[in-house]
Amino acid sequence: MAFVATGGIEVVTTVLVMGTVTWQVLVVAIPVVVTMIYVQRHYVSSARELVRLNGTTKAPVMNYASESILGVVTIRAFAATERFIYSNMQLIDTDATLFFHTVAAQEWVLIRVEALQSLTIITAALFLVLVPPGAISPGFAGLCLSYALTLTSAQVFLTRFYSYLENYIISVERIKQYMHLPVEPPAIIPDSRPPTSWPQERRIDLQDLKIRYRPNAPLVLQGITCTFAAGNKIGVAGRTGSGKSTLISSLFRLVDPAGGRILIDKLDICSIGLKDLRTKLSIIPREPTLFRGTVHNNLDPLGHQHSDEEIWEALEKCQLKTAISTTSALLDTVVSDDGDNWSAGQRQLFCLGRVLRRNKILVLDEATASIDSATDAILQKVIRQQFSSCTVITIAHRVPTVTDSDKVMVLSYGKLLEYETPAKLLEDKQSAFAKLVAEYWANTKRNST
Repeated sequence: MAFVATGGIEVVTTVLVMGTVTWQVLVVAIPVVVTMIYVQRHYVSSARELVRLNGTTKAPVMNYASESILGVVTIRAFAATERFIYSNMQLIDTDATLFFHTVAAQEWVLIRVEALQSLTIITAALFLVLVPPGAISPGFAGLCLSYALTLTSAQVFLTRFYSYLENYIISVERIKQYMHLPVEPPAIIPDSRPPTSWPQERRIDLQDLKIRYRPNAPLVLQGITCTFAAGNKIGVAGRTGSGKSTLISSLFRLVDPAGGRILIDKLDICSIGLKDLRTKLSIIPREPTLFRGTVHNNLDPLGHQHSDEEIWEALEKCQLKTAISTTSALLDTVVSDDGDNWSAGQRQLFCLGRVLRRNKILVLDEATASIDSATDAILQKVIRQQFSSCTVITIAHRVPTVTDSDKVMVLSYGKLLEYETPAKLLEDKQSAFAKLVAEYWANTKRNST
Protein backbone atom coordinates (compact mmCIF):
# COMPACT_ATOMS: atom_id res chain seq x y z
CA MET A 1 0.00 0.00 0.00
CA ALA A 2 2.93 2.33 0.68
CA PHE A 3 4.41 1.68 -2.78
CA VAL A 4 1.02 2.30 -4.43
CA ALA A 5 0.58 5.58 -2.54
CA THR A 6 4.11 6.68 -3.47
CA GLY A 7 3.56 5.85 -7.15
CA GLY A 8 0.22 7.63 -7.20
CA ILE A 9 1.65 10.83 -5.69
CA GLU A 10 4.52 10.74 -8.16
CA VAL A 11 2.21 10.36 -11.17
CA VAL A 12 -0.11 13.18 -10.08
CA THR A 13 2.81 15.52 -9.35
CA THR A 14 4.47 14.79 -12.71
CA VAL A 15 1.23 15.36 -14.65
CA LEU A 16 0.74 18.72 -12.91
CA VAL A 17 4.29 19.85 -13.70
CA MET A 18 4.00 18.74 -17.33
CA GLY A 19 0.69 20.56 -17.64
CA THR A 20 2.35 23.72 -16.37
CA VAL A 21 5.32 23.42 -18.73
CA THR A 22 3.64 22.11 -21.90
CA TRP A 23 -0.09 21.99 -21.38
CA GLN A 24 -0.56 20.53 -24.87
CA VAL A 25 0.75 17.21 -23.60
CA LEU A 26 -2.36 16.89 -21.40
CA VAL A 27 -4.46 16.52 -24.56
CA VAL A 28 -2.90 13.06 -24.93
CA ALA A 29 -1.87 12.35 -21.33
CA ILE A 30 -5.38 12.54 -19.89
CA PRO A 31 -6.97 10.09 -22.39
CA VAL A 32 -3.96 7.80 -21.88
CA VAL A 33 -4.51 7.80 -18.13
CA VAL A 34 -8.23 7.04 -18.60
CA THR A 35 -7.40 4.20 -20.99
CA MET A 36 -4.81 2.88 -18.55
CA ILE A 37 -7.38 2.80 -15.75
CA TYR A 38 -9.79 0.89 -18.01
CA VAL A 39 -7.08 -1.65 -18.92
CA GLN A 40 -6.14 -1.99 -15.25
CA ARG A 41 -9.74 -2.76 -14.22
CA HIS A 42 -10.08 -5.27 -17.05
CA TYR A 43 -6.93 -6.99 -15.77
CA VAL A 44 -7.93 -6.96 -12.11
CA SER A 45 -11.20 -8.83 -12.67
CA SER A 46 -9.28 -11.77 -14.16
CA ALA A 47 -6.20 -11.52 -11.93
CA ARG A 48 -8.24 -11.87 -8.74
CA GLU A 49 -9.78 -15.13 -9.93
CA LEU A 50 -6.38 -16.44 -11.01
CA VAL A 51 -4.96 -15.71 -7.56
CA ARG A 52 -7.95 -17.39 -5.92
CA LEU A 53 -7.43 -20.47 -8.10
CA ASN A 54 -3.72 -20.42 -7.34
CA GLY A 55 -4.57 -20.40 -3.65
CA THR A 56 -6.53 -23.64 -4.06
CA THR A 57 -3.56 -25.35 -5.73
CA LYS A 58 -1.08 -24.45 -2.99
CA ALA A 59 -2.95 -26.22 -0.18
CA PRO A 60 -2.76 -29.72 -1.80
CA VAL A 61 1.01 -29.32 -2.17
CA MET A 62 1.43 -28.48 1.51
CA ASN A 63 -0.97 -31.19 2.68
CA TYR A 64 0.62 -33.86 0.49
CA ALA A 65 4.09 -32.95 1.77
CA SER A 66 3.04 -33.11 5.42
CA GLU A 67 1.18 -36.40 4.90
CA SER A 68 4.20 -37.89 3.13
CA ILE A 69 6.49 -36.85 5.99
CA LEU A 70 4.19 -38.42 8.58
CA GLY A 71 3.85 -41.65 6.58
CA VAL A 72 7.40 -41.88 5.25
CA VAL A 73 8.04 -45.18 7.06
CA THR A 74 4.98 -46.80 5.52
CA ILE A 75 5.79 -45.37 2.07
CA ARG A 76 9.28 -46.85 2.15
CA ALA A 77 8.05 -50.16 3.56
CA PHE A 78 5.73 -50.63 0.58
CA ALA A 79 8.35 -49.35 -1.91
CA ALA A 80 6.00 -46.56 -3.01
CA THR A 81 8.58 -43.77 -2.98
CA GLU A 82 8.57 -43.21 -6.73
CA ARG A 83 4.77 -43.08 -6.86
CA PHE A 84 4.61 -40.46 -4.11
CA ILE A 85 7.36 -38.39 -5.75
CA TYR A 86 5.46 -38.50 -9.05
CA SER A 87 2.18 -37.46 -7.37
CA ASN A 88 3.98 -34.64 -5.56
CA MET A 89 5.50 -33.38 -8.83
CA GLN A 90 2.05 -33.38 -10.46
CA LEU A 91 0.67 -31.21 -7.65
CA ILE A 92 3.65 -28.85 -7.93
CA ASP A 93 3.18 -28.63 -11.72
CA THR A 94 -0.48 -27.75 -11.27
CA ASP A 95 0.42 -25.02 -8.78
CA ALA A 96 3.21 -23.70 -11.02
CA THR A 97 0.81 -23.57 -13.99
CA LEU A 98 -1.60 -21.31 -12.13
CA PHE A 99 1.29 -19.19 -10.85
CA PHE A 100 2.58 -18.83 -14.42
CA HIS A 101 -0.82 -17.61 -15.59
CA THR A 102 -0.88 -15.09 -12.74
CA VAL A 103 2.50 -13.68 -13.75
CA ALA A 104 1.58 -13.76 -17.46
CA ALA A 105 -1.57 -11.75 -16.78
CA GLN A 106 0.48 -9.18 -14.91
CA GLU A 107 2.94 -8.88 -17.80
CA TRP A 108 -0.06 -8.49 -20.14
CA VAL A 109 -1.20 -5.35 -18.36
CA LEU A 110 2.33 -3.96 -18.02
CA ILE A 111 2.98 -4.24 -21.78
CA ARG A 112 -0.17 -2.25 -22.53
CA VAL A 113 0.60 0.37 -19.91
CA GLU A 114 4.10 0.80 -21.28
CA ALA A 115 2.69 1.17 -24.80
CA LEU A 116 0.32 3.89 -23.61
CA GLN A 117 3.13 5.71 -21.84
CA SER A 118 5.32 5.49 -24.93
CA LEU A 119 2.51 7.30 -26.74
CA THR A 120 2.74 10.07 -24.14
CA ILE A 121 6.52 10.41 -24.66
CA ILE A 122 6.16 10.53 -28.46
CA THR A 123 3.49 13.23 -28.15
CA ALA A 124 5.66 15.33 -25.84
CA ALA A 125 8.61 14.98 -28.22
CA LEU A 126 6.49 15.96 -31.26
CA PHE A 127 5.18 19.07 -29.48
CA LEU A 128 8.73 20.11 -28.72
CA VAL A 129 9.92 19.44 -32.28
CA LEU A 130 7.02 21.16 -34.00
CA VAL A 131 7.11 24.39 -32.00
CA PRO A 132 8.61 27.38 -33.91
CA PRO A 133 12.41 27.72 -33.68
CA GLY A 134 13.53 29.81 -30.76
CA ALA A 135 10.17 29.53 -28.95
CA ILE A 136 11.72 27.44 -26.18
CA SER A 137 15.29 26.85 -25.13
CA PRO A 138 17.03 23.48 -25.58
CA GLY A 139 17.31 23.09 -21.81
CA PHE A 140 13.58 23.61 -21.41
CA ALA A 141 12.91 21.01 -24.12
CA GLY A 142 15.14 18.52 -22.31
CA LEU A 143 13.24 19.22 -19.09
CA CYS A 144 9.92 18.43 -20.80
CA LEU A 145 11.23 15.14 -22.14
CA SER A 146 12.66 14.34 -18.72
CA TYR A 147 9.23 14.87 -17.16
CA ALA A 148 7.63 12.68 -19.83
CA LEU A 149 10.07 9.88 -19.07
CA THR A 150 9.47 10.34 -15.34
CA LEU A 151 5.72 10.08 -15.91
CA THR A 152 6.20 6.86 -17.87
CA SER A 153 8.35 5.20 -15.23
CA ALA A 154 6.04 6.40 -12.42
CA GLN A 155 2.92 5.00 -14.10
CA VAL A 156 4.60 1.65 -14.82
CA PHE A 157 5.79 1.58 -11.21
CA LEU A 158 2.27 2.40 -9.99
CA THR A 159 0.66 -0.21 -12.24
CA ARG A 160 3.05 -2.96 -11.14
CA PHE A 161 2.61 -2.40 -7.43
CA TYR A 162 -1.12 -1.80 -7.76
CA SER A 163 -1.29 -5.21 -9.43
CA TYR A 164 0.66 -6.71 -6.54
CA LEU A 165 -1.72 -5.05 -4.09
CA GLU A 166 -4.80 -6.39 -5.88
CA ASN A 167 -3.32 -9.90 -5.92
CA TYR A 168 -2.13 -9.98 -2.33
CA ILE A 169 -5.32 -8.43 -0.97
CA ILE A 170 -6.92 -11.82 -1.70
CA SER A 171 -5.12 -13.05 1.43
CA VAL A 172 -6.90 -10.37 3.45
CA GLU A 173 -10.15 -11.42 1.81
CA ARG A 174 -9.64 -15.02 2.96
CA ILE A 175 -8.76 -13.90 6.48
CA LYS A 176 -11.97 -11.85 6.55
CA GLN A 177 -13.94 -14.95 5.55
CA TYR A 178 -12.48 -16.86 8.50
CA MET A 179 -13.23 -13.95 10.82
CA HIS A 180 -16.92 -14.19 9.95
CA LEU A 181 -17.42 -17.94 10.23
CA PRO A 182 -20.61 -18.90 12.09
CA VAL A 183 -19.80 -19.30 15.76
CA GLU A 184 -20.79 -22.25 17.91
CA PRO A 185 -23.75 -21.91 20.26
CA PRO A 186 -22.85 -20.50 23.70
CA ALA A 187 -21.01 -22.75 26.15
CA ILE A 188 -23.39 -21.85 28.97
CA ILE A 189 -26.91 -20.46 28.81
CA PRO A 190 -27.49 -18.98 32.29
CA ASP A 191 -31.29 -19.13 32.06
CA SER A 192 -31.30 -22.74 30.84
CA ARG A 193 -28.85 -24.80 32.84
CA PRO A 194 -29.59 -28.44 33.63
CA PRO A 195 -29.53 -29.75 37.21
CA THR A 196 -26.13 -30.89 38.49
CA SER A 197 -27.47 -34.45 38.72
CA TRP A 198 -28.55 -34.46 35.04
CA PRO A 199 -28.79 -36.89 33.31
CA GLN A 200 -30.03 -39.04 36.17
CA GLU A 201 -32.29 -41.41 34.20
CA ARG A 202 -29.76 -41.78 31.32
CA ARG A 203 -32.52 -42.15 28.70
CA ILE A 204 -32.02 -40.79 25.17
CA ASP A 205 -34.93 -40.09 22.80
CA LEU A 206 -34.44 -39.36 19.11
CA GLN A 207 -37.54 -37.72 17.70
CA ASP A 208 -37.67 -37.46 13.89
CA LEU A 209 -33.99 -36.50 13.90
CA LYS A 210 -32.78 -34.90 10.65
CA ILE A 211 -29.20 -33.77 10.09
CA ARG A 212 -27.55 -31.92 7.24
CA TYR A 213 -24.07 -30.38 7.27
CA ARG A 214 -24.86 -27.31 5.14
CA PRO A 215 -28.09 -25.38 4.53
CA ASN A 216 -28.47 -26.56 0.93
CA ALA A 217 -26.91 -30.02 1.37
CA PRO A 218 -29.00 -33.21 1.34
CA LEU A 219 -30.07 -34.79 4.62
CA VAL A 220 -27.52 -37.19 6.11
CA LEU A 221 -29.94 -38.48 8.75
CA GLN A 222 -33.48 -38.66 7.45
CA GLY A 223 -35.97 -38.62 10.31
CA ILE A 224 -34.72 -41.17 12.87
CA THR A 225 -37.06 -41.94 15.75
CA CYS A 226 -36.13 -44.36 18.55
CA THR A 227 -35.37 -44.56 22.29
CA PHE A 228 -32.18 -45.63 24.03
CA ALA A 229 -33.42 -47.01 27.32
CA ALA A 230 -31.60 -46.10 30.52
CA GLY A 231 -28.59 -48.31 31.22
CA ASN A 232 -28.82 -50.18 27.92
CA LYS A 233 -25.88 -51.02 25.69
CA ILE A 234 -26.81 -49.80 22.22
CA GLY A 235 -24.92 -50.87 19.10
CA VAL A 236 -25.07 -48.76 15.93
CA ALA A 237 -24.27 -50.73 12.77
CA GLY A 238 -24.34 -50.00 9.08
CA ARG A 239 -22.20 -49.71 6.01
CA THR A 240 -19.84 -46.83 5.31
CA GLY A 241 -21.82 -43.64 4.75
CA SER A 242 -24.90 -44.87 6.57
CA GLY A 243 -24.76 -42.03 9.13
CA LYS A 244 -23.21 -43.69 12.19
CA SER A 245 -20.64 -41.00 12.91
CA THR A 246 -23.16 -38.26 12.08
CA LEU A 247 -25.42 -39.64 14.82
CA ILE A 248 -22.61 -39.19 17.34
CA SER A 249 -21.83 -35.71 16.01
CA SER A 250 -25.42 -34.69 16.57
CA LEU A 251 -25.37 -36.12 20.10
CA PHE A 252 -22.41 -33.87 20.99
CA ARG A 253 -23.89 -31.01 18.93
CA LEU A 254 -20.96 -30.79 16.56
CA VAL A 255 -23.81 -30.22 14.12
CA ASP A 256 -27.28 -29.10 15.19
CA PRO A 257 -30.42 -30.87 13.95
CA ALA A 258 -32.07 -29.55 10.80
CA GLY A 259 -35.30 -31.05 12.12
CA GLY A 260 -36.50 -33.11 15.06
CA ARG A 261 -35.02 -33.24 18.55
CA ILE A 262 -32.65 -35.17 20.79
CA LEU A 263 -33.91 -35.51 24.36
CA ILE A 264 -31.80 -36.71 27.27
CA ASP A 265 -34.00 -37.31 30.28
CA LYS A 266 -36.76 -35.36 28.49
CA LEU A 267 -34.47 -32.32 28.15
CA ASP A 268 -33.81 -30.98 24.64
CA ILE A 269 -30.03 -30.82 24.29
CA CYS A 270 -30.33 -27.79 21.97
CA SER A 271 -31.84 -25.77 24.80
CA ILE A 272 -28.71 -25.90 26.97
CA GLY A 273 -25.13 -24.70 26.51
CA LEU A 274 -22.45 -26.81 24.86
CA LYS A 275 -20.32 -27.03 27.99
CA ASP A 276 -23.24 -28.21 30.10
CA LEU A 277 -23.97 -30.88 27.49
CA ARG A 278 -20.50 -32.13 26.61
CA THR A 279 -19.19 -32.34 30.17
CA LYS A 280 -21.99 -34.81 30.90
CA LEU A 281 -21.08 -37.11 28.01
CA SER A 282 -18.00 -39.27 27.61
CA ILE A 283 -16.47 -40.58 24.41
CA ILE A 284 -13.63 -42.93 23.52
CA PRO A 285 -12.76 -42.04 19.92
CA ARG A 286 -11.61 -44.36 17.17
CA GLU A 287 -8.34 -42.44 16.78
CA PRO A 288 -6.85 -41.87 20.25
CA THR A 289 -5.67 -38.28 20.69
CA LEU A 290 -3.06 -37.20 23.20
CA PHE A 291 -1.84 -33.67 23.84
CA ARG A 292 1.74 -32.47 24.10
CA GLY A 293 2.55 -32.15 27.78
CA THR A 294 2.51 -34.64 30.64
CA VAL A 295 0.51 -37.68 31.72
CA HIS A 296 -1.24 -35.49 34.32
CA ASN A 297 -2.29 -32.94 31.68
CA ASN A 298 -3.66 -35.64 29.40
CA LEU A 299 -5.78 -37.31 32.06
CA ASP A 300 -6.97 -33.97 33.43
CA PRO A 301 -7.01 -31.81 30.25
CA LEU A 302 -9.24 -29.07 31.69
CA GLY A 303 -6.89 -28.62 34.64
CA HIS A 304 -7.29 -29.07 38.41
CA GLN A 305 -10.55 -31.00 38.15
CA HIS A 306 -9.06 -34.18 39.61
CA SER A 307 -6.55 -34.80 42.39
CA ASP A 308 -3.41 -36.88 41.98
CA GLU A 309 -5.06 -39.72 43.91
CA GLU A 310 -7.98 -39.77 41.47
CA ILE A 311 -5.61 -39.79 38.51
CA TRP A 312 -3.62 -42.71 39.97
CA GLU A 313 -6.90 -44.53 40.54
CA ALA A 314 -7.89 -43.97 36.91
CA LEU A 315 -4.47 -45.23 35.75
CA GLU A 316 -4.91 -48.36 37.81
CA LYS A 317 -8.34 -49.05 36.38
CA CYS A 318 -7.16 -48.63 32.80
CA GLN A 319 -4.08 -50.85 33.41
CA LEU A 320 -1.51 -48.05 32.96
CA LYS A 321 -0.37 -47.63 36.56
CA THR A 322 2.51 -50.11 36.21
CA ALA A 323 3.87 -48.42 33.09
CA ILE A 324 3.72 -44.94 34.66
CA SER A 325 5.13 -46.06 38.02
CA THR A 326 8.32 -47.33 36.39
CA THR A 327 9.17 -43.87 35.06
CA SER A 328 11.14 -41.39 37.13
CA ALA A 329 8.81 -38.45 36.46
CA LEU A 330 5.62 -40.38 37.37
CA LEU A 331 2.61 -38.17 36.52
CA ASP A 332 4.96 -35.60 34.97
CA THR A 333 6.16 -38.11 32.38
CA VAL A 334 6.43 -36.37 29.03
CA VAL A 335 3.85 -36.95 26.28
CA SER A 336 5.08 -35.82 22.86
CA ASP A 337 2.99 -34.45 19.99
CA ASP A 338 0.01 -36.75 19.33
CA GLY A 339 1.45 -39.16 21.90
CA ASP A 340 4.04 -40.53 19.47
CA ASN A 341 6.20 -41.81 22.36
CA TRP A 342 3.39 -44.16 23.42
CA SER A 343 1.99 -47.17 21.59
CA ALA A 344 -1.43 -47.14 19.93
CA GLY A 345 -2.84 -49.41 22.64
CA GLN A 346 -1.50 -47.21 25.43
CA ARG A 347 -2.96 -44.11 23.79
CA GLN A 348 -6.35 -45.83 23.66
CA LEU A 349 -6.04 -46.69 27.37
CA PHE A 350 -5.21 -43.04 28.10
CA CYS A 351 -8.47 -42.07 26.39
CA LEU A 352 -10.23 -44.65 28.55
CA GLY A 353 -8.67 -43.13 31.65
CA ARG A 354 -10.06 -39.70 30.72
CA VAL A 355 -13.65 -40.90 30.77
CA LEU A 356 -13.44 -42.69 34.12
CA ARG A 357 -15.21 -39.82 35.86
CA ARG A 358 -18.50 -41.64 36.15
CA ASN A 359 -20.44 -39.87 33.42
CA LYS A 360 -23.69 -41.72 32.85
CA ILE A 361 -23.58 -41.74 29.05
CA LEU A 362 -20.61 -43.22 27.20
CA VAL A 363 -19.98 -43.28 23.45
CA LEU A 364 -17.54 -45.73 21.88
CA ASP A 365 -16.65 -44.80 18.33
CA GLU A 366 -15.18 -48.25 17.55
CA ALA A 367 -12.54 -47.69 20.21
CA THR A 368 -10.97 -51.11 19.61
CA ALA A 369 -10.47 -50.76 15.85
CA SER A 370 -6.73 -50.08 15.96
CA ILE A 371 -5.51 -52.05 18.99
CA ASP A 372 -4.47 -55.65 19.60
CA SER A 373 -6.71 -58.32 21.07
CA ALA A 374 -5.07 -58.21 24.53
CA THR A 375 -5.60 -54.46 24.88
CA ASP A 376 -9.10 -54.91 23.46
CA ALA A 377 -9.86 -57.42 26.22
CA ILE A 378 -8.60 -54.96 28.87
CA LEU A 379 -10.71 -52.19 27.40
CA GLN A 380 -13.86 -54.26 27.27
CA LYS A 381 -13.31 -55.52 30.82
CA VAL A 382 -12.91 -52.01 32.23
CA ILE A 383 -15.97 -50.78 30.33
CA ARG A 384 -18.10 -53.63 31.67
CA GLN A 385 -16.93 -53.03 35.24
CA GLN A 386 -16.88 -49.24 35.39
CA PHE A 387 -19.84 -48.43 33.13
CA SER A 388 -22.23 -51.23 34.04
CA SER A 389 -24.98 -48.76 35.02
CA CYS A 390 -24.34 -46.33 32.17
CA THR A 391 -26.02 -45.97 28.80
CA VAL A 392 -23.33 -47.05 26.34
CA ILE A 393 -23.59 -46.30 22.61
CA THR A 394 -21.13 -48.26 20.46
CA ILE A 395 -20.46 -47.35 16.84
CA ALA A 396 -19.62 -50.62 15.10
CA HIS A 397 -17.26 -50.59 12.17
CA ARG A 398 -16.72 -54.29 12.84
CA VAL A 399 -20.13 -55.91 13.28
CA PRO A 400 -19.23 -58.56 15.95
CA THR A 401 -18.43 -55.78 18.47
CA VAL A 402 -22.16 -55.09 18.97
CA THR A 403 -23.55 -58.62 19.03
CA ASP A 404 -23.59 -58.54 22.86
CA SER A 405 -25.51 -55.25 23.01
CA ASP A 406 -28.98 -54.95 24.49
CA LYS A 407 -30.24 -53.51 21.21
CA VAL A 408 -28.81 -52.90 17.77
CA MET A 409 -29.66 -49.97 15.51
CA VAL A 410 -29.03 -50.61 11.80
CA LEU A 411 -28.69 -47.53 9.59
CA SER A 412 -28.61 -47.29 5.82
CA TYR A 413 -28.16 -44.01 3.94
CA GLY A 414 -29.38 -42.04 6.94
CA LYS A 415 -32.51 -44.12 7.51
CA LEU A 416 -33.31 -46.42 10.42
CA LEU A 417 -33.79 -49.94 9.03
CA GLU A 418 -33.93 -51.98 12.22
CA TYR A 419 -33.86 -51.45 15.96
CA GLU A 420 -34.15 -54.65 17.98
CA THR A 421 -32.18 -57.07 20.13
CA PRO A 422 -29.31 -58.84 18.33
CA ALA A 423 -30.82 -62.26 18.99
CA LYS A 424 -34.07 -61.43 17.22
CA LEU A 425 -32.29 -59.82 14.31
CA LEU A 426 -29.97 -62.81 13.88
CA GLU A 427 -32.91 -65.21 13.93
CA ASP A 428 -34.33 -63.48 10.86
CA LYS A 429 -31.88 -64.37 8.09
CA GLN A 430 -33.41 -61.67 5.88
CA SER A 431 -32.71 -58.86 8.35
CA ALA A 432 -30.10 -56.28 7.42
CA PHE A 433 -28.11 -57.01 10.57
CA ALA A 434 -28.02 -60.76 9.90
CA LYS A 435 -26.77 -60.06 6.38
CA LEU A 436 -24.04 -57.75 7.71
CA VAL A 437 -22.88 -60.42 10.19
CA ALA A 438 -22.94 -63.15 7.53
CA GLU A 439 -21.00 -60.97 5.11
CA TYR A 440 -18.43 -60.12 7.78
CA TRP A 441 -17.75 -63.75 8.67
CA ALA A 442 -17.61 -64.72 5.00
CA ASN A 443 -14.99 -62.05 4.33
CA THR A 444 -13.04 -63.08 7.45
CA LYS A 445 -13.01 -66.72 6.35
CA ARG A 446 -11.97 -65.79 2.84
CA ASN A 447 -9.11 -63.62 4.09
CA SER A 448 -7.88 -66.29 6.51
CA THR A 449 -7.64 -68.88 3.73
